[in-house]
Amino acid sequence: MASLNTIFLSLLGGILPALLWLWFWLKEDRLHPEPKLRLTIVFITGMVSVFLVLPVEKYIYSFTFSSISILTILLWAATEEIFKYSSAYISSLKRKDMDEPIDAVIYMITAALGFSALENTLFLFNLIDGSQFYQGLITGNSRFLGATLLHVASSAIIGVLIGLAYYKKPATKRIFLFIGILASIVLHTIFNLLIIKLDENKLFVFSGVWVLIVLLIILFEKVKKVNH
Repeated sequence: MASLNTIFLSLLGGILPALLWLWFWLKEDRLHPEPKLRLTIVFITGMVSVFLVLPVEKYIYSFTFSSISILTILLWAATEEIFKYSSAYISSLKRKDMDEPIDAVIYMITAALGFSALENTLFLFNLIDGSQFYQGLITGNSRFLGATLLHVASSAIIGVLIGLAYYKKPATKRIFLFIGILASIVLHTIFNLLIIKLDENKLFVFSGVWVLIVLLIILFEKVKKVNH
């Protein structure tokens, strides 16, 4: 049975970095901040979605003959992106707090960080519980720089497309949403494939994610200027 110390360290290493990133992104919406209670609900919903994703991914793994193929990685990416979007949709995107285009980006990022927080917690728990504390510390830092930002970037793409279509007709909104989800799945799949193929050069892959984050900041400003 895991000790309370192991659980505490795993939670700290998984949730604290996600909260730091959330604080960073919320600064982009300083003029009209979202209700803290709503953000908390979205974050927790994103965390809970991990428990729904894991059995689906386990089934996909067995469905693809227990091999890490391109199909497996694609289906895993699709599962995570669809569930992250669903958690944001259920907890915020159709509620009254969603009252301006930029809110879609904020809520998608919040859901993604909640998902990433629990995913990283479980990942670190397995390492620390297996007496690999220092390896867990290093892995936590790399996930802070890489995997967490991937979740942010891929989910934010959906939020950006929703924001850009905020004042458009329902049919157009659905098209933008479809494009956003498709783009997020493609990005997530490419990242995971590169991590596997370039195992000795992860810094190159992480650098690409940082480029996406810079682009995301630019798109943030574009969504802020969306009007009727």
